[in-house]
Amino acid sequence: MERLTIKNLAEMSDFAGWIAKKVACPSTILLYGDLGVGKTEFARAFIRAKLGKPYLVVPSPTFTLVQQYECVSHFDLYRIKSTYELEEIGFFEALQNDIVLIEWPERAGLHLPKNHVCINIALVGDNRIIECS
Repeated sequence: MERLTIKNLAEMSDFAGWIAKKVACPSTILLYGDLGVGKTEFARAFIRAKLGKPYLVVPSPTFTLVQQYECVSHFDLYRIKSTYELEEIGFFEALQNDIVLIEWPERAGLHLPKNHVCINIALVGDNRIIECS
C-alpha cells in the first residue's frame, strides 16, 4: 500500500492526472473517505486529465448518481437506498466498458468487481493523506 500526503488542490490534480495516465478501459477505481475530503475533486481532475480537457466542466454526481463521459463513468452512491438501484443507473454496463470512478463504493455491497484500485482519502490537519492499494 502506498501512502501520499497531498497539501493542496494542485497536488491532488497532479496525482489524479498521474493515475489517469496509467488506467485503461475497463477499470474500476474505488474512492473512500468521509464527506468533504476530496473524492469528487480527485474524480474531476482524473476525468479532465483522462480526456485531455483541463477546463471541462465536471459536475458532481451527488444528485444525478452518475455522470458519463467518453470511456469514463463517475458514480456517487451516497444516496442509493438499495443495490437494486445499481441496474437502473447503468452501473453494471459501465463496469464492463468504462473506467469507473465510484464514490461511496461500500454502498454497492457485493457488486464491486474483484479487480480494482482502492484510493482512501483522509483529512489530517490541512493535508489529505492518500493510501492506494
